[in-house]
Amino acid sequence: MLTMVTGFFGALIASYIADKLGRRTGLMIAAAVTIVGVVMQAAASGSIPCMYVGRLIAGFGVGAASMIVPLYISESAPRAIRGGLTGIYQLYIATGTMLAFWVNYGSIQHLTGKASYIVPLTMQALPALCLIIFISLCNESPRFLAKQDRWEDAEKVLTNVRQLPRDHPYIRSELADIAAQLEHERMLVGGSGFMDLQREMWTIPGNRKRALISIGLMICQQMTGTNAINYYAPTIFLNLGIQGTSTGLFATGIYGIVKMTTCACFLLFAADSLGRRKSLLWTSIAQGCAMFYVGLYVRIDPPVKGESVPPAGYVALVCIFLFAGFFQFGWGPVCWIYVSEIPTTRLRSMNVAIAAATQWLFNFVVARATLTMFVTCGRGGYGTFLIYGSFCFSMFFFVWFFIPETKGKSLEQMDDLFGVTELIKEVQAERGMSMEDTRKDPMTITEVEKAR
Repeated sequence: MLTMVTGFFGALIASYIADKLGRRTGLMIAAAVTIVGVVMQAAASGSIPCMYVGRLIAGFGVGAASMIVPLYISESAPRAIRGGLTGIYQLYIATGTMLAFWVNYGSIQHLTGKASYIVPLTMQALPALCLIIFISLCNESPRFLAKQDRWEDAEKVLTNVRQLPRDHPYIRSELADIAAQLEHERMLVGGSGFMDLQREMWTIPGNRKRALISIGLMICQQMTGTNAINYYAPTIFLNLGIQGTSTGLFATGIYGIVKMTTCACFLLFAADSLGRRKSLLWTSIAQGCAMFYVGLYVRIDPPVKGESVPPAGYVALVCIFLFAGFFQFGWGPVCWIYVSEIPTTRLRSMNVAIAAATQWLFNFVVARATLTMFVTCGRGGYGTFLIYGSFCFSMFFFVWFFIPETKGKSLEQMDDLFGVTELIKEVQAERGMSMEDTRKDPMTITEVEKAR
């Protein structure tokens, strides 16, 4: 719970760090903060206050990384495979969750005394250490460099990561698109301070829509109930008839493997071919059906303690694993892909920070509410599954009416998709100015609103 709270604030703070120091440096700082928190937890030796402080510190680092990683990937990836590359972030979340399940299982089976909890706590530092080592070998985001007017560095990075000569049409076109979008953004709001960017985000309709979509997607992602299962899987398997602590943890470990495997399959075969919108639509219905079956089974034919699991109970267990697979084929990776690719260059870090903070906030809400729901929402907590299933079904309509397809579009084409380009043309026509004129005299937000 403490990690979720500080993760919320860490994601918001990371926006400032990523914009001032860069995406690469921001990731190094996030990883270093996480390691400090983990060391404090492992060295606490049973001291609860020290453990709490360590969890708080680690939460800041994890929250910051959760915002900067998809931002960095989306800004560096070629548009043809951007979905798959950004979705790798979700794959490693699933991989980390799976490894955590099995580390816990192995610790309970083979370790005794303090080692049974110190070893799992220490293992948290391994991904952060790997992040520091490997990100130091990577380039800075080319779009961050362009935003800082470091065009020569941006060109060098693009030629390096695209493995093309600097005069190749693809490189020239991508640089021209980045320059054009930055110029459009500066044309709408002359300054680049915090309040200027806030006005740009919330008073320009296309930008406001993108921010609200990002918030909505992250709320929906958590309200699928995925983290309710992640956090309370042993309890859920117990309610479905699985007996014994070790058996429940083993089933939880299998659940983690299913999540990791299905996420990898999605990224390999569907992320950049099926598209974002279709992936969200069909998995909304599939997740809802899986949740409803589990809830109805617990309500109509609940397992009896001490007796074998009936056939309908095994189907319910399969539905839990199917739910994990459906989530990884849609609402798991696609949300991170979408929120990191739709914002404008100047607003991308802020937009992703708001989305990541929303994710941590509703992660906390789900974690706090689910245990109470198990107790208060009917016998065996069957209503919990029906509530989350209802949320899943409702998400279909949210996607149908509000989420446009972004597959195959460059980051700079998102302005066309959300109507900002048309607004710019209207403003230019209203003032009778060319693009060259606007470079010399950026418009104020008041003039944009009047023209609109």
